[in-house]
Amino acid sequence: MDRSVKLWVLACLSFIFFGCESLYRAENGLGQQDYQRVTQNFGSDWQFQRLKDSAAAEAAWQTVFIPHTVKIEPLVVNDQWQGISLYRKDFEVQKPAAEKWFFQFEGVMQEARVKINDSLVKIHKGGYLPFTVDATDHLINNTVNQIEVEVRNVDNSVIPPGKPLKDLDFNYYGGIYRDVFLVKTHPLHITNAVHADKVNSGGILVHFDEVTKAGAKGFVKTHILNDSEEKRKISLVTEFRSPGGRTYSFISDPVSIKPGEDKAIEQKINIEEPELWSPDTPHLYQVSVQVLEDENVIDSRQVTTGIRKIELTAEGFYLNGEKLFLNGTNRHQEYPYVGYAISNEANYRDAYKIKDAGFNFVRLSHYPQDPAFLQACDELGLLVMNAIPGWQYYEEGEFVENALQDIKDMARRDRNHPSVVFWENSLNESAMTEEFMIRANQVLKEELPYPDTFSAGWIDHPSYDLFIPARQHSKPPAYWNEYDKPNRPILIAEYGDWEYYAQNAGFNQKAFEDLQEEERTSRQLRGYGEKRLLQQALNFQEAANSNLKGAQTIGMANWLMFDYNRGYADNLEASGIADIFRIPKISYYFYQSQKEPAGDPFSEAMVFIASYWQPDSAKKITVFSNAQEVALYLNNKLIEKKLPKRDQFSSELAHPPFYFEVPEFEPGQLRAVGYIDGQEVASHSIFTPGEPAKIELSVDLSGKPISRRSPDVVFVYAKVLDKDGNPVPSATPQVRFTVRTANQNTVLIGENPVQAEAGIASILLRTKEFEGPVVIEAEAEGLQKNTITLN
Repeated sequence: MDRSVKLWVLACLSFIFFGCESLYRAENGLGQQDYQRVTQNFGSDWQFQRLKDSAAAEAAWQTVFIPHTVKIEPLVVNDQWQGISLYRKDFEVQKPAAEKWFFQFEGVMQEARVKINDSLVKIHKGGYLPFTVDATDHLINNTVNQIEVEVRNVDNSVIPPGKPLKDLDFNYYGGIYRDVFLVKTHPLHITNAVHADKVNSGGILVHFDEVTKAGAKGFVKTHILNDSEEKRKISLVTEFRSPGGRTYSFISDPVSIKPGEDKAIEQKINIEEPELWSPDTPHLYQVSVQVLEDENVIDSRQVTTGIRKIELTAEGFYLNGEKLFLNGTNRHQEYPYVGYAISNEANYRDAYKIKDAGFNFVRLSHYPQDPAFLQACDELGLLVMNAIPGWQYYEEGEFVENALQDIKDMARRDRNHPSVVFWENSLNESAMTEEFMIRANQVLKEELPYPDTFSAGWIDHPSYDLFIPARQHSKPPAYWNEYDKPNRPILIAEYGDWEYYAQNAGFNQKAFEDLQEEERTSRQLRGYGEKRLLQQALNFQEAANSNLKGAQTIGMANWLMFDYNRGYADNLEASGIADIFRIPKISYYFYQSQKEPAGDPFSEAMVFIASYWQPDSAKKITVFSNAQEVALYLNNKLIEKKLPKRDQFSSELAHPPFYFEVPEFEPGQLRAVGYIDGQEVASHSIFTPGEPAKIELSVDLSGKPISRRSPDVVFVYAKVLDKDGNPVPSATPQVRFTVRTANQNTVLIGENPVQAEAGIASILLRTKEFEGPVVIEAEAEGLQKNTITLN
């Protein structure tokens, strides 16, 4: 229906149903016209101060912007700052008398006490999920107002994960570390997704009950609150815009809402020939809901979602009717130096790297992560296991109630993301009681009472739809491959690290923090060298191959994607397939090789030589590839062209590695060429490095340019090259970075100078409202320096 015709019909309906009653009051300052919701980023120009104790300041007030961390930490965090800090911001208030003002916080670590003009308005406990502050009744009109947030980042046993930082396997960094928004609405408005204590309420919920290629049927449920003093009559206009540009409109019947009343208005929807969402085709629909009073739009909100059908059976996981094995990884949201205070773009870049590594699935360990990361998973096509905060800790009382509230808040925040297919409403590796597990699943199913709501738990309890043990929770050599409980699918939620690190020593990781078996552990920094990085890759390969033998295993997630810090250890946990600066290790390319070489003509085919080709390199050369055949050349002389080798470590893999024996070391070029159906589809070359001679600079954008509208953080890499431009992985010079820009909010963060690791020195560039040119320079003694200009 044409929009002008549609509005004419609505106007007629309004006249019939509403008569001549004027529902807008001039004395309220809102008038008889469309009222547009205003949402603005509220992250600039906060005043910040850390406190030595509850009364004494540690330092003077400083101006900061959000996302913000309370303290820039060293690369290896062994004495993380904990305590109380204050954030304040002045803002002008000029508003109609009836207008509503809300502050929406995406994440504050981990207890927030919010004051408006010295009145305590909100206390929120929990650092990983959002909360909303209704500031309306606390504002003073036509003058300057102040918001203050006291942030308490201290050990607190009642706030999940609950465990003291010194005993925790990850760090939770203090601050207002996710976005803050100021939202202004009409008194009658669509509520925020996390609303009050009502079950299955708040915001906009889109759900499809029937999905086929021919059509998708479901509903949109919109939660409306009438915060005015008068009874109101409204209608909803909901529009779906497909990726291809088709628009579907749905109009509700008129609804009356009393003063102070809230209602969930449900509209049936039917989308013909939907463009289905999947990892290969992540099609997204833009959904707009408008609230009309008479013919006037008094509120509107938008959500993005996808149409897909998921099923979990004893035979496997099905997406849109097709069986899909979930090959995934785990992700911690930490960045070096700034902790959790990273940008929406940085979250996207992490998701981009996970997808690029060949995965179709990611487990969010061990807490809900930034909405921007989930949005990136929606856009890129990554399936997600969402998780409440928890790690090896449980206590009765307020801790349990807060954990159950986390389930509610997580479900309401993330229910429209097509990427989210499992809800880990389980406290990871914690001694949960049976009563808690039953209650946790009841809470989830009350919030999302649909057949495709699948819960996941690390304990094999019938309340959970999916059993998600770690590989080390069972014993070698079979681990979980012989699991045979009837009609019970499992997903290996962690593998490849602990079973090698501590030889299946159980959960007492702290007791083994100094155990370093160099030839066995998967905890390998990039700087440990080629041999140990190859060992890590072999560990992951062996474990993945073993997992694939499980008849009831529907998927797996390795431990893990990126290196990270831990509260109880004085070194980095280095079992990531990329380091903490997001630079790939050899293992990264093993996983990349397991992805099918799709595209035309096989654009996703890859080949990678897992060697530095130096005098001390192994003469047995490992090549990872998803091609059918690989040929290896040494200085343009064919060593061999061969098929992949299947052995005890690769019997189940989609694409086993290729192994070549080179008779003796000869400096020069190793070149691998991959073939499918006799045609060359990919190649990779490495060169024996010479002496370090110069530096090459690059900035890691990973599919997302530096933001020009909001704060951003990006990695800057200085790679050491020889005179011919070949990487020198043994080089470890001290590299100094310099930035030149007219924008004082563009700064370098990190150790500077910093020692290069495996031939690459890394630092963070933090920006606010980026504007070029920005010139970055890197120099080291004895090397030709280099500059890069960002515009």
